[in-house]
Amino acid sequence: MVPSYFHFPISIIMRKKILLSAVTVVVIIITAIAGASVYMLDYSLASDPNRHDVDSAYKVLYHQIPDMKPWIDSLRNRKLLRDTFVTMPSGERHHAILLRNDSAHGRTAVIVHGYKDCSIKFLYLGRMYHRDLGFNILLPDLHGHGLSEGDNIQMGWKDRLDIKRWTEIAAGTFADSTHGTSVVVHGVSMGAATTMCLSGEALPDYVRCFVEDCGYTSVWDEFSGQLSEQFRLPEFPLLYSTSILCRLVNGWSFGEASPLRQVAKCNRPMLFIHGDADTFVPFSMMQRLYDAKRGEKEMWIAKGTHHAASYLDYPHEYTEKVRDFLNVATLHD
Repeated sequence: MVPSYFHFPISIIMRKKILLSAVTVVVIIITAIAGASVYMLDYSLASDPNRHDVDSAYKVLYHQIPDMKPWIDSLRNRKLLRDTFVTMPSGERHHAILLRNDSAHGRTAVIVHGYKDCSIKFLYLGRMYHRDLGFNILLPDLHGHGLSEGDNIQMGWKDRLDIKRWTEIAAGTFADSTHGTSVVVHGVSMGAATTMCLSGEALPDYVRCFVEDCGYTSVWDEFSGQLSEQFRLPEFPLLYSTSILCRLVNGWSFGEASPLRQVAKCNRPMLFIHGDADTFVPFSMMQRLYDAKRGEKEMWIAKGTHHAASYLDYPHEYTEKVRDFLNVATLHD
């Protein structure tokens, strides 16, 4: 039998051991969450290290839509397809592709690419606007994409201000002294999210309308879905900790980057496009966005279409839906 005078010291020692074990477990958990958050932020927002490979981007475009090559070759032979670099307010140099249409009368489309893509891969929409609809076109590379500077992806949030700058450049570049300037901003996927984020800002009158194709409601919603789909993980705690880390590193949080809230402030016409088989940006998101938008709006659902493939599946219908929308938005004669 242990003498009674040993009971108190043993009790203190046991409590210290339990406390030390608990602290150790907490430190391990916090360290694991911190490490996982760093990994997830890099996994989600690190720029593609091969993003400057222009030749590969053209190969992807030509593989996807083979008849793009003769169109682009013709433009190059006539030296009509131009590259431009502009210094943004952040001090970064950003790149865009420009193409004038002599019959555009100031009508211009600013076309915004998707996640880890670039302006080159979206020249198919440039062709639609230029050849089929008679517009000037400007296709920027977003921060950290294509030939633009930047080391991370901004998911359309800070990008909205860069696209606002590009609309100003487009208006100045393609100004028409007789007809003035009319700009439509058209984005796909993350580019659609960028377009919707822009739509809630104070904008000059020449930005007349918007087309969003398969954009997400918020970065939080999109990452939550991908966290569940790819990693089978719940939102808590990793999405919360990664969002906090994003705020510290990049100056914005996942919840803050909300096209849904921005669309609710939009007072100009918007066309919503989404494939009903889209699971990457769930089709259900379109209805929420459409319902949030006040005023003039239209919706087109591409039947059986997966993510960002509405034009590829239905090029004629897509073109006519955009044409009809622009007629309503008075961007056509």
